[in-house]
Amino acid sequence: MYRVGIDLGGTNIAAGLVDRAGAILAKDSVPTLRARPWGEILSDMAALARRLAASAPGPVAGVGVGLPGSVNPPLGVVNYANNLPVRDTPLARQLSDAAGLPVVIENDANCAALGEYVAGAAKGSRNSITVTLGTGIGGGIITEGRVYGGTFFAAGEIGHHVIAVGGERCSCGRLGCFEAYCSATGLIRVTRRAIEANPKGLMSEMVGGDLSLVNAKLPFDASRAGDKTAALVIERYEDYLAEGLTNLIHIFDPDVIVIGGGIGKQGENLLVPVRERVSRLVYGELLNTRIVPAALGNDAGIVGAGMLETRN
Repeated sequence: MYRVGIDLGGTNIAAGLVDRAGAILAKDSVPTLRARPWGEILSDMAALARRLAASAPGPVAGVGVGLPGSVNPPLGVVNYANNLPVRDTPLARQLSDAAGLPVVIENDANCAALGEYVAGAAKGSRNSITVTLGTGIGGGIITEGRVYGGTFFAAGEIGHHVIAVGGERCSCGRLGCFEAYCSATGLIRVTRRAIEANPKGLMSEMVGGDLSLVNAKLPFDASRAGDKTAALVIERYEDYLAEGLTNLIHIFDPDVIVIGGGIGKQGENLLVPVRERVSRLVYGELLNTRIVPAALGNDAGIVGAGMLETRN
């Protein structure tokens, strides 16, 4: 039995034909073009689902969709998505009617976490958390093989627990959130400040003095090249990341925490010092939880969406 997994983003609609083990047998995608009417986006999703289903070597059980925002999986309703033209929209029913297949929906971060659990870095675990260090911080929690959505299906907003009371303002409006310090946005902010304070340093030289060119990769590259200012930026970033991960360990006690997103691509260069910090911070100084890099990259959401009906 096969399923179609769809990762509906603000930029692209990516889809794949997924087998029971979470392997992607075929992929396709189209631009979202999110400013257009919702009906056109829905039509493209249905066309992707039908094309991939037609390519399956056996029966297709249905379609899973992951998308950013607040969703009600049991009802198949998207309550709100800030970068898509949907609000209180019965997406599962609409897409099922258009594609001719059963449809189930879920938050995209939860899908990515499920994908890593089924076929990625958390495979073989019982309980896992996937942390995506991107423009913001996304998160998904898997407990005993199932997505933990909470009473109102809003669990997993791990970017918005506070690690510095009265600290930097977060995009959510609170002060001191994990996301404000450990997202790519937060790291870029700190890096720009460091360049302004040291305009003749290597980081400034690497961007030609143009702060608009600063990205989250810059301080890592400069630190490896021996720049002391960049090294301090990264050390402080690792401190904050370790604090946030330690909180997650204390609350959820997972087998594994999977680190993904753009910053997560630093891999062991980032995780070796972070593990060392976490091992000093965890209760009893006994780090049982593994902290590992994500394995599936951009495919995690497709795989997780494709596994929703059978595992969620």
